[in-house]
Amino acid sequence: MRWRGARAVIEFTVAQFEPMLAMFGWPFVRILAFLATEPVLGNRSVPVRVKVALSVMLAILIAPALPQVQGVEVASAAGILILVQQVVIGAAMGFAVRITVAAAEMAGQLAGLQVGLGFAVFFDPQGGGQTPVVAQFYGVVAVLTLLATNGHHMLLTALAESFRALPVSPEPLTAPGFMTLLTWAGEIFRSGLAMAMPVVGALLVANIALGILTRAAPQLNIFAVGFPVTLALGFVMLYLSLPQLVPMIEALESSSIAAMMRMLEQFGGKP
Repeated sequence: MRWRGARAVIEFTVAQFEPMLAMFGWPFVRILAFLATEPVLGNRSVPVRVKVALSVMLAILIAPALPQVQGVEVASAAGILILVQQVVIGAAMGFAVRITVAAAEMAGQLAGLQVGLGFAVFFDPQGGGQTPVVAQFYGVVAVLTLLATNGHHMLLTALAESFRALPVSPEPLTAPGFMTLLTWAGEIFRSGLAMAMPVVGALLVANIALGILTRAAPQLNIFAVGFPVTLALGFVMLYLSLPQLVPMIEALESSSIAAMMRMLEQFGGKP
């Protein structure tokens, strides 16, 4: 600090500023990548400045307790490699959690297709395309379930624990972590089908019954009768299956966090 006239001038050298940038910069990048891809704050409706401000606040809280990377300059090739790694780690963590909502949306697509609402689509601001209305409804239910069960608190806790499971370091990420993420992505199809099974199963039985009825009474106009029956039965089954949908989403949420932590450990070379 120097006094210039009646004002105090604070000056920092590059050598003094670089350790501070390394301490807060690399954790901030991982946190921001995670918040940009996870299902709650990663929504496009959340302003970017909110995500950045929350990332800065979390980095200030978490970074002082982390071990510092020694002998690596921020502007060096190793420092840039660490920066890219933190982006990859944060995005992978966010995608691992987003699978919960993606599975619910797939369940909604399967259910809507069976009900006959596959043509009813809305513009999805999250995905940037047209999404069936039933899929959007299931996705909203999944996000609300995450919030109602304190899933956002669990995500923040897992984010802080990620720096213990996989500290910031110049060590390269190992392939088993990516394989774990790809394997976990298959949960979209399994869980999505399980969530939609009550609606799909009931409508399958209804379609078989309508087919038998058509064979027994060929003069029956199946198109005039079948669509209202399947539509009404589909709405009834959607309503009746909602109480079972929430526990499945909650269990999938816990599994996604466990898979995310396992992926981080395998990124670091642990079996």
